[in-house]
Amino acid sequence: MARPNRRLARYTPYVDGPDPLAPPVDLAEALDAIGQDVMAGYSPERAMREFLRRGGRDQAGLDELARRVAERRRELTRENNLDGTLQQVKELLDRAVLAERKQLARDVDMDEGDRALRQMQLDNLPSSPAAAVDELNGYDWRSREAREEFDKIKDLLGREVLDQRFAGMKQALENATDADRAALNEMLADLNGLLHSRTNGADTQEQFDDFMAKHGEYFPENPQNLDELLDALAQRAAAAQRMRNSMTQEQRDELDALAQQAFGSSDLMDALGQLDDNLRALRPGEDWGSSERLDGENGLGLGDGTGVFQDLADLDALAEQLAQSYQGSQLDDLDLEKLARQLGSDAVVDARTLQRLEKALNEGTMRRGADGQLALTPKAMRQLGKAVLKSVADTMSGRTGGHEVHRSGAAGEPSGSTRQWTFGDTEPWDVSRTITNALARGSRTIQVDDVEIQETEARTQACVALLVDTSFSMAMEGRWVPMKRTALALHTLVTSRFRGDQLQLIGFGRSASVMQIEELVGLDEKWEKGTNLHHALLLANRHFRKHPNAQPVLLIVTDGEPTSHLESSGEVFFDYPPNPVTIALAVRELDGSVRLGARTTFFRLGDDPGLARFVDAMAKRAGGTVVAPETDDLGAAVIDSYLSSRRNGAFGGWGRDEEW
Repeated sequence: MARPNRRLARYTPYVDGPDPLAPPVDLAEALDAIGQDVMAGYSPERAMREFLRRGGRDQAGLDELARRVAERRRELTRENNLDGTLQQVKELLDRAVLAERKQLARDVDMDEGDRALRQMQLDNLPSSPAAAVDELNGYDWRSREAREEFDKIKDLLGREVLDQRFAGMKQALENATDADRAALNEMLADLNGLLHSRTNGADTQEQFDDFMAKHGEYFPENPQNLDELLDALAQRAAAAQRMRNSMTQEQRDELDALAQQAFGSSDLMDALGQLDDNLRALRPGEDWGSSERLDGENGLGLGDGTGVFQDLADLDALAEQLAQSYQGSQLDDLDLEKLARQLGSDAVVDARTLQRLEKALNEGTMRRGADGQLALTPKAMRQLGKAVLKSVADTMSGRTGGHEVHRSGAAGEPSGSTRQWTFGDTEPWDVSRTITNALARGSRTIQVDDVEIQETEARTQACVALLVDTSFSMAMEGRWVPMKRTALALHTLVTSRFRGDQLQLIGFGRSASVMQIEELVGLDEKWEKGTNLHHALLLANRHFRKHPNAQPVLLIVTDGEPTSHLESSGEVFFDYPPNPVTIALAVRELDGSVRLGARTTFFRLGDDPGLARFVDAMAKRAGGTVVAPETDDLGAAVIDSYLSSRRNGAFGGWGRDEEW
């Protein structure tokens, strides 16, 4: 029976584009960080860029990749120097001279006069390796070993200068024959002829194809057209020129003199000089003029040094791409091949994840408005609101002495239907549906996602006005972001759980205005002085009057006494300390809220005694409540106040003043 033909499977990393099996990126952390920055005053686009720059808890950002690029660059410049070829020439020269001295010492049949002349010539060789090699060119070596070492110098120089222009030539031409050198000279002549045709505009694809068919083994990059060949050659030649620019004048003079003897003649250098001229003319945009300081201990040969200068150019390009500071920059600009070559596959994984994050954020989290600026999408606002609300809920449940939020009990009459429990729900569980959900999962324990509650019909609709102070002091005292988080948490709770309630957000600084949640979340810190509670209450009362059948709920967040008011002309009046007229107008509008039946809570931020006296008097006048939370506890205090009004039915049962 014949054995089955078994084929061996080989697995390699997926490199052609995004990994199709990669899990979807988690946007939760990114959205939370972007939301925090937006609430702190960043534009959504800048906030996204900042997150991609910083990275996440388990994700390296652009800054980390840029740090690795900079460290790699420092390693190359600190560890290497440019004396490698000169040192190799000197070592070969020393070995040749030493072998010749030994031969002169043991050759007993040699004429003493000839021996003395040879020893004198060796003793008086110039200190310059190039001059010493030039002087020994006509020397009649008595030692075969010495001659072989000396001949290696010319072979080394030829391979090094070729390796500068064609990577890998140093190794490929080791022990090269005369036929190999003749083939190389023919390739250089044909290449210069091809480039000359391009200069005159007479080159064709057929001419390039014929050249590659004849000399393709010299070009492992496998260019498909003359432009690709030119790019590869010019980048290498420009790196070689930058290496030369970085040498001392003495080093350049030594190497120039030595290079004329490469392979025993100046023909090679003449051909390479013509090649360099052609490349400069055809690719003037390459960096031919800069230099670097390399002062490490590892001596680089001409070919290896050129490779290092190419690496430095790659690293500089990567640093610019990672900085994302140019117009229209995006992470798709990252050259992943260069990144893999310089930093390895781990860096490529990090870069690809960032690219996927940017794409996912642009597609699902950001949208470009009519003004061309990026803004958070409604979906992103909802996700951000849910995250903020969850954080507030965690604060409330973990706070010592805090009110129990998840209290059971009907908020209205059962409607006969059920739905999944969400934060803020106070209706009783539907036990049978909850247990059925757990069993359907094959579990003996109940999880949060299993819980279903009995839907009820709300007995009372609320008309809620949240007044948030946007004055100078809120920004100065670090209360700006907590204020925004509070507004977003309340907005999310109302729109997702109590959709029948009418919520209006009012910001008041020197003047007041009604704000959409997106506007408030994106509001920059205001550094203008003024706390116009009068104007804010006027807008709140207008909101209450639009909904006469709803229960008015007035929530006021402030850290200062009123210092401005709206005059009958529409102009804003400001004075500090507070003007009696400003106080009187604020009191008049608060009385209007009371007449409309508003249940009022003041949230006092800070320990200013004047503010404490003012809000205490205002709350007492309105029959309301004062809460003095810590800044980080503001959201929990406002949400708890709102939920307490619903738990107590018909918005009654308001409690005493509390310090949190």
